[in-house]
Amino acid sequence: MKKSVTVPFLPELDNIELEKISDVLEEKAVRQSIECVNWPDQFPYKPITAFSIARSSAYIYIDYFVRGNCLIALTDKDNGPVWKDSCVEFFVQIPGEKEYYNFEFNCIGTALAAKRASRENAEHFAPEKMRMIKRYASVGNKPFEEMQGLFAWELLVAIPFSLLGLDGNNLPEMIKANFFKCADGASLPHFLSWSPIDTPKPDFHRPEFFGELHF
Repeated sequence: MKKSVTVPFLPELDNIELEKISDVLEEKAVRQSIECVNWPDQFPYKPITAFSIARSSAYIYIDYFVRGNCLIALTDKDNGPVWKDSCVEFFVQIPGEKEYYNFEFNCIGTALAAKRASRENAEHFAPEKMRMIKRYASVGNKPFEEMQGLFAWELLVAIPFSLLGLDGNNLPEMIKANFFKCADGASLPHFLSWSPIDTPKPDFHRPEFFGELHF
């Protein structure tokens, strides 16, 4: 069953330092879990993962929380293979459009972002657009090899509506989206989703399984 959530409007977020926004989201945002293990036979591992979401007129704010074994962040340049690291993701499709957008972040805030017709057919965002995506990582922004143990980390991102071709003051009633947690290159690879996916093997690039964000 596809997930659905109504995103609160919190205009004050644009005037708060990024590091302090988490406190406001804790109190006023909506929190959801990323807990669908869609391929349990192949990839049963399930780190605890949740996100809080809200918006202003300019940005959509997503604050991810993860608690799990092992932590890895090798990619420190945008539009690199962040999905191999400890990674959280946000995919979104505007109603009426065939293309969709994917935003992927490793735990140190390195990002990959593109407009896509499919997994293979993508137009990655230029550096000046990547710089528009605000990010705050609780573990800092320096790369590191995989570490074993129990780790809790947080990543706050603010994605401008303009990168989605949207006017934050005149949004559609609903957009389609899914949220993910993965780490393809970790010793415990996993592929979790917010809204469930029904495919034979892991594939996040499936807009037909996206849930709904209501404004």
